[in-house]
Amino acid sequence: MPLPAFNSIAEIPSGFGPSVAAIGNFDGVHLGHREILNAVVSEARKLNARAVAITFDPHPDQYLRPAQTPLLLTPMPERLRLLAATGIDAAIVLPFDDALANLSAQEFVSRILVQSLGVRGLHEGHNFRFGHGARAGIAELQAMGEEFGFHLTVHDAVSVHGLEVSSSAIRALVAAGDMRPARWMLGRPFSVLSTQARGRGIGTRLLVPTVNLAQYDALLPAFGVYVTRLIVGGRAFQAVTNVGNRPTFGEASFAVESHILDFEPIEMDDTTPIELQFLLRLRGEITWPSPEALKAQIFKDVARAKRYFRLAR
Repeated sequence: MPLPAFNSIAEIPSGFGPSVAAIGNFDGVHLGHREILNAVVSEARKLNARAVAITFDPHPDQYLRPAQTPLLLTPMPERLRLLAATGIDAAIVLPFDDALANLSAQEFVSRILVQSLGVRGLHEGHNFRFGHGARAGIAELQAMGEEFGFHLTVHDAVSVHGLEVSSSAIRALVAAGDMRPARWMLGRPFSVLSTQARGRGIGTRLLVPTVNLAQYDALLPAFGVYVTRLIVGGRAFQAVTNVGNRPTFGEASFAVESHILDFEPIEMDDTTPIELQFLLRLRGEITWPSPEALKAQIFKDVARAKRYFRLAR
């Protein structure tokens, strides 16, 4: 069942609360986010309240610093799908605009948390900042909780294999093609949800073992060749995927192209949802001296990918 998502304060029904909430961008919905959201759900169940995630669209950095904004791990539809898997009852997706950016911390708490959501408990990371110019932090939020009658729980950062989990750290790892530590921090493989590229003359069945991803505007791994898993209609296929410009064949042409290793014809057209999971980077992108040299390398890439899946079993 889709997660109820309210796209403005005006959409929140009267009498929505009481609620227990967490505020954040939740890009990636990684292990740190999930620890906080699990605590939100647990407290909400004890209080017979709604468990709520409050997030923003666009990402505040996209609004405040557009030239410096990183590509995101999860576009909003995927972020909502991952948030739903945590067990929360609803998401509040606040439009990040002039009105919200200029809202003081006191106004944010009073108007949104207290009046609209009836917050009784709030869970945040130790470095949480909010309000106009991000001037308020945990100390101010604690004081406002005492004033308005809600309890604040502060969570320390989560570490995995000695690495502190954060969206920015995961974005950097994915951008470098370093999929293993990114998977540790996410608690799952980094994946892209899209469809296949349009205009390839493919009907209602996929009859060849190659799938090209449609244009994708969020974060992709560094150019190179990857061991991947392609999920179509609940069926998971083993694959090798090239992300890059295919420089060997003349003029550069960017593509995310997956070759399915355990292929069988399936029902699929250019609207069928695809999830492409990136498991391991095999190598960077290389311009080969000839098609024959490229073909020889492809055989090696496929052999390494098949070995990866054998060992994974």
